[in-house]
Amino acid sequence: MLQFLMKGGKPLKGEVTIGGAKNAALGILAAAIMTDEPVVLENLPDVSDINVMLKAIQDIGALVDRLDRHTVRITAGTIQTQNVLFDYVRKIRASYYLIGALLGKYKVAEVALPGGCAIGARPIDQHLKGFHALGAKTRITDDGALHAEAQALTGRHIFMDVVSVGATINVMLASVLAEGRTVIESAAKEPHVVDVANLLNRMGARIKGAGTDVIRIHGVEKLHGTTYPIVPDQIEAGTFMMAAAATNGDVLIRNVIPKHLEVISAKLLEMGCTVQEYDDAVRVCGNPDKTYTNVKTSPYPGFPTDMQPQTAAVLALAKGTSMITESIFENRFAYVAELNRMGADITLCEKGDVATINGVSGFKGTDVTAPDLRAGAALVIAGLCAEGYTSVSDIKYVLRGYEDFDVKMRGLGAQMVTVSNEKEAEEFIRATAEPEEKQAAEFIRATAEPAEDQSAEEVYENFVN
Repeated sequence: MLQFLMKGGKPLKGEVTIGGAKNAALGILAAAIMTDEPVVLENLPDVSDINVMLKAIQDIGALVDRLDRHTVRITAGTIQTQNVLFDYVRKIRASYYLIGALLGKYKVAEVALPGGCAIGARPIDQHLKGFHALGAKTRITDDGALHAEAQALTGRHIFMDVVSVGATINVMLASVLAEGRTVIESAAKEPHVVDVANLLNRMGARIKGAGTDVIRIHGVEKLHGTTYPIVPDQIEAGTFMMAAAATNGDVLIRNVIPKHLEVISAKLLEMGCTVQEYDDAVRVCGNPDKTYTNVKTSPYPGFPTDMQPQTAAVLALAKGTSMITESIFENRFAYVAELNRMGADITLCEKGDVATINGVSGFKGTDVTAPDLRAGAALVIAGLCAEGYTSVSDIKYVLRGYEDFDVKMRGLGAQMVTVSNEKEAEEFIRATAEPEEKQAAEFIRATAEPAEDQSAEEVYENFVN
């Protein structure tokens, strides 16, 4: 099983380049199949969620050509079925965008119900409300797929009961080829909603108001091909900003849109860190005397829920008592027990939506498990600050959303690798051990053979004791 293994204690320093936004790219990939003409997507992140989506598009008959690692050409005129029932599709939540895209283009879709991180129920009732308003009928099939079908789609005035990024994008996809005008009120305003709308407009759609809470869509007869660069990933950028702050580092984060990061920058400034903005970059310098602050997640332009765990890892090392209130997902604090195992002092209220964080002087390295994507990133940040070695398991979640995470961290000076077995873990520990630890290791190797089932933690103990 793959794990991240790291030795903490080194400030991150240098430059890192942010890739394309995974959350935008997933909606954009679905939009790309709504024309029969080629669509070329640039700055596409090479992460597992994206690769699953590309495979699904290919397996229903579209032509998918990788022009390079981050550029793909999709030609969807060869699609042979509107049934996306592959078991692997259930692994990603954004598979539901294929419902809106296929329904909009073909007036029928059947897609396996999605999975993803276990951070809450995240129902799709607002998606269904939008599809029904446009004239579609939906049902759950015996094998657990959502079937949607319509004789025709007609624009309607749709008011979202809750702000939902997924529902906003999905209804937008379904309505661009509908007859008449669709109005989505209480729409999500996130950058990736805007990015999907911008692509669709490049393809010939008529969408106005993306980025506000009212989106107006005039249906068109067909869409055409285009070339489109995907927006930089706000959450990847924010993660490296928090990593720089936590390790008291100095990191220049390139290929970003600073405006998308303003609320993250504001919290870092409140903690006493330094943030400098440039045209397409931000520089974050940590502060050993970070101070407490309070955070409440909310839809964009509020503080993103996807940055909440990483922020908690920083606040756990800040002086004083901080509070984080989670208002989006009910299970977002699953990482708290793991951070506390590393020495954090975090308690949850009885309802489980507020965390009280008492700052500690440091973390201790240990074995932890990533409960979801962003929590895994938070545990990596903690491990880079910790005394000794930390292993993070279940990194399949992290690989869903971060490209070359360990490579980029090493580029900033982190001692961090991905290992798949105990031998690789032992080699990393041997290579990064302090001189006195290496002397102990040489003695151990000269006098005894390690047990085959020795854990990474036990190997480390043998090195230092």
